[in-house]
Amino acid sequence: MAKLVLVRHGESTWNKAGAWTGLTDISLDEEGRAKARQDGLLLNDIDFHMAYTSKLRRARQSLEEIIKSLKNPNLPVMEDAALNERDYGDFTGKEKEEIKKEYGEEQFLKWRRGWDEKIPGGETLKDVYNRVVPYLQNNILPQLQNGKNVLVVAHGNSLRALVKFLDNISDEDITRVELELGEIDIYQLDRNGKIVSKEIKRL
Repeated sequence: MAKLVLVRHGESTWNKAGAWTGLTDISLDEEGRAKARQDGLLLNDIDFHMAYTSKLRRARQSLEEIIKSLKNPNLPVMEDAALNERDYGDFTGKEKEEIKKEYGEEQFLKWRRGWDEKIPGGETLKDVYNRVVPYLQNNILPQLQNGKNVLVVAHGNSLRALVKFLDNISDEDITRVELELGEIDIYQLDRNGKIVSKEIKRL
């Protein structure tokens, strides 16, 4: 059996402000770093062999804090833009409450949680899925099939896309799925890559 562990990064300064961050390279705040260290303590019973993260600072910083608490402080790390957050296009940097007020809650929720709802100048969740899932299949699943335990630290939407694929969630139902900041999703897989169990940990 192998374990695939998905962790959403800790709080950033823009998360605290309620702004859409997307591809803007924002750092964690101190609360975010502390939560990442707590995540590491929750995961220190797992002997990880490989870690993957995005090219964005808040995910990389979360992984750095997590690794401090793991058995293997020299864990090999791969960074790839395929795991980056969704591009929020014209809404990047804008406060979510302002968008909701301007366009109404129904449209706001479609943009925020919908499967194929295009943000002006940005990506849909489907677009994110189409870059994240091939990366999982080509790079991460082979490690798991070889019995390796893998840690992935990324973002709300890149992880939602992975969860949609792993849990076989419909286009409609994914609108109700959200990963909290610092949330840990632990999958156990057999040698064929089939999921045997899933556990969710939230601080």
